[in-house]
Amino acid sequence: MEQEIKLAFEDIEAARRAVQAAGARLDISARLIDDQLFDTPDAQLRRAGTGLRVRRDGARTFLTYKGPVQPGPVKSREELETEVADAGIVEGIVRGLGFQPAFRGQKRREEYRLDTTHVMIDETPMGIFIEIEGDPAAIARAAAALGRSERDYRLESYPTLWRDWCARTGQGDARAMLFDAPSQAPSEA
Repeated sequence: MEQEIKLAFEDIEAARRAVQAAGARLDISARLIDDQLFDTPDAQLRRAGTGLRVRRDGARTFLTYKGPVQPGPVKSREELETEVADAGIVEGIVRGLGFQPAFRGQKRREEYRLDTTHVMIDETPMGIFIEIEGDPAAIARAAAALGRSERDYRLESYPTLWRDWCARTGQGDARAMLFDAPSQAPSEA
């Protein structure tokens, strides 16, 4: 069961200062993550609140299923993930099963450990977020150590946040949260 929240930050340095002040330890240095979400032509997975993702994380590739979000103070959902050897092959299999690309998103992520939580600083084309994974009590403690409270929690997915950002700003392509698109400002939240 994946349990997480997101917290918006003004800029990457503010996020790093908060994480360092909380006493978190760097686990994995910053790198680009490129996610491709797949769905049926009639958006059956999205309507069910589930997801199918192929993630390129440096030289590694992961295939992930995400179940529907469960009610609660943090975003909780089943997550089944496995590493695969070749992104192109797994995407070919997924397409062969009738799924098509539905959303592509990029982020620059660095990962930290803070007590029993996993803390990620994500730089996205729409702004900076800290994502905290752990059980709800540990998430609350980590958020407090970062100077935040439950009222600051963002439980939406990046695709949902991106679609909202595109609608609000009139910029970007709601189907692709990419750094190389000229109308997107990485530091804007």
